[in-house]
Amino acid sequence: LEMVVGILGTLKAGGAYVPLDTAHPQDRLDFVLEDARLRVLVTQESLAERFEQPGLDLVRLDTDAADLARERADDPPWAPMADDPAYVIYTSGSTGKPKGVLVTHANVTRLFDATQSWYRFDETDVWTLFHSYAFDFSVWELWGALINGGRLVVVPYWVSREPDAFYELLLRERVTVLNQTPSAFRQLIEAEEAVQGGSDL
Repeated sequence: LEMVVGILGTLKAGGAYVPLDTAHPQDRLDFVLEDARLRVLVTQESLAERFEQPGLDLVRLDTDAADLARERADDPPWAPMADDPAYVIYTSGSTGKPKGVLVTHANVTRLFDATQSWYRFDETDVWTLFHSYAFDFSVWELWGALINGGRLVVVPYWVSREPDAFYELLLRERVTVLNQTPSAFRQLIEAEEAVQGGSDL
């Protein structure tokens, strides 16, 4: 939840976000910090020591909470232009060094405008944020829910690795929009079959 709030706050302040998955190796995180030339990093105290670098301002959402609460609560006097950067997500780097891919606000809105006539998402939909926020498919999951006024269910990491627990979460939260790789979806079907003796997915 704090990650989603941090991303929204970054965008409302006029910045572009660069998600860092703390499950990644430290050398990859260090590379992204340097390559993206980040100036501000929003984090938590327990992770701060991994990111302390000269010239990088750290905002710790937990230990800085009292200071943050004294900041203004009204909307910043800023509105993004279509060509302003929204985020930078880095490739896996499997063929060499990771590369940062800059995506504008126009790119994000174009994606949902172009697909709205197919899917007709609305405020009644329930989405899962299943993938890592540092993986590009998370953009579809996160912004699909928020742009359309739907509800976003942030899937805990351990649930995303346990098909039975994930299946139970889908039923409990009444999820209507699900995004899965074929291999993950196959495991989900097997979990459903084990419960019901047949597949309705």
